[in-house]
Amino acid sequence: MSEERRREIGEHDKPVEDELAESFDNTISEGAERLHRTWRAILITGFFGGLEVGLGVMAYLAVLNQTGDHLLAGLAFSVGLVALFLAHSELFTENLLMPVAAVVAREGNVGHLARLWGGTLLTNLLGGWIFMWLVVQAFPQWHDTLAEAAQHYTDAPFGLQSIVLAVIGGSTITLMTRMQQGTTSDPAKIVATVIGGFLLAGLSLFHSILDSLLIFGAIQSGASITYLDWLGWFGYTLLFNMLGGLVLVTALRLLRTKELFEGKRRAAD
Repeated sequence: MSEERRREIGEHDKPVEDELAESFDNTISEGAERLHRTWRAILITGFFGGLEVGLGVMAYLAVLNQTGDHLLAGLAFSVGLVALFLAHSELFTENLLMPVAAVVAREGNVGHLARLWGGTLLTNLLGGWIFMWLVVQAFPQWHDTLAEAAQHYTDAPFGLQSIVLAVIGGSTITLMTRMQQGTTSDPAKIVATVIGGFLLAGLSLFHSILDSLLIFGAIQSGASITYLDWLGWFGYTLLFNMLGGLVLVTALRLLRTKELFEGKRRAAD
């Protein structure tokens, strides 16, 4: 009886609330668009994503160097995620919801997803490495701050705390993407972006791309950190970022709207 009443009140008779149905349609269409990009579009979008998140890292370092306050620096970092949003670039971890949902809805396949993930990840890192080289040359007074920030990650022992920080980092940025898809208001999307950036950088959560830029900058500035140190940290952080985003956000969202996915798959058959 309550389900029938909900359908009567809503604007349509889909088996979920109107807002979820609209968000579902937006998620699937955006995910399908990402899956079916050309190689050129994937690589350029990912490269610009690395450059633009570098703007946030630069702002983070500027505030951290001046104040020593990680929370204020985290708020400044959100500049980079706002730039990503407004410039329509992407980080690898922003592709843990929409493209996966599109594959489940049969708007693409696992091969498309692997191509998107691999191309975006590599070019994020390349763009970020180049931008951090520029930052290191432009602001030598930040070298000590940069080294200290990077060592927070590379010196962290692999254990439960590091794993959980990476899981929360992945779920946070995936939830940020989910919040952006939940509204058509650009100001509201920007607020969601600022929240995500503040939590990621302000709380020093482990994020495979953001924190890699800090580590790259420290290496370039001459800190006692090696690319092998980075790789050891990066491997498990990437894995648990994906676990956090896919399990804590994406899987639950798929379960919440499973009737809509079933309808999409029946239509595709």
